[in-house]
Amino acid sequence: MNKPVILTGDRTTGPLHIGHYAGSLSNRLRYQDSHEQFLLLADTQALTDNAHDPGKVHRNVIEVALDYLAVGIDPDRTTICLQSHLPALAELSMLYLNFVTVSRLERNPTIKDEIRSRGFGRDIPAGFLCYPAAQAADITAFRATVVPVGEDQAPLIEQTNEIVRRINATAGVDILPEAQAVIPRSGRLPGIDGTSKMSKSGGNAIPLSASPDAIRAAVRAMFTDPNHLRVEDPGKVEGNVVFAYLDAFDDDEQGLDEIKAHYQRGGLGDGNIKKRLEEKLQALLAPIRERREQLAKDRSHVVEIIRRGTRRAHDRTETTKHEVINALGLIQL
Repeated sequence: MNKPVILTGDRTTGPLHIGHYAGSLSNRLRYQDSHEQFLLLADTQALTDNAHDPGKVHRNVIEVALDYLAVGIDPDRTTICLQSHLPALAELSMLYLNFVTVSRLERNPTIKDEIRSRGFGRDIPAGFLCYPAAQAADITAFRATVVPVGEDQAPLIEQTNEIVRRINATAGVDILPEAQAVIPRSGRLPGIDGTSKMSKSGGNAIPLSASPDAIRAAVRAMFTDPNHLRVEDPGKVEGNVVFAYLDAFDDDEQGLDEIKAHYQRGGLGDGNIKKRLEEKLQALLAPIRERREQLAKDRSHVVEIIRRGTRRAHDRTETTKHEVINALGLIQL
């Protein structure tokens, strides 16, 4: 039986962090056996708000690929490919822009929120505004029916399916499949400062390659309950960053429930819960860091993995492009 096709990936703007591991990487490891998985190094997408620094995008292609391999992504079971070297994606993006209006792009909740948070005003890069059409091209070019995204990204998948339905209606045949958004149950981890989401650019994340000292310092700096001033004081679990991370990385649910109850009734200090979290993170990241250091010694091997995966993805995406062009009745030479 053919496996369902799944497309996922990351913008190449910096090394990945533990928020990526909790929200996507751990699931990708499981998908390797149950799905035909394509993992896209989204360097073209990264340029939509980093065109002033293309070197940053270029440098981090290898960094993100190293993180993939270090956590256990197997290039023989998951196709790792480079977005900018798949011309069918750009060609389909241009084609799809004829099936969506500017006003619909601007109404997309994800795009609206990003425009507001980045302070673009009306100086919106055209590539950024058109991202929903570009993502639709990415998803459909691989014929993906499963796309893991955060809850805030779900409107993008909805818009992909709108474009798919318009193209299918125009062609008079269901040439493209619709995709299902799969939203992780764990949700997005907050930054260690507790004031915003964890991000590479926000300086409030723990990289997968963090040293033991960096992990320890990050955990010690984590936001807890500002009203938990003394050990005997009752503490709040909600909004407490340490407990958010323990929920994501501590597999001992019963033991964690007991710790939460103890903290809430008083008698348990912040140092104790931070110690537990540090132990979990040190154990998780040590083997990842060691594998990454070994892989980084032979970057040419990593480049060859990307090159091999991109060739495989090239064949898939070119086939889809030609099928869409044929279905729409356009001329092929």
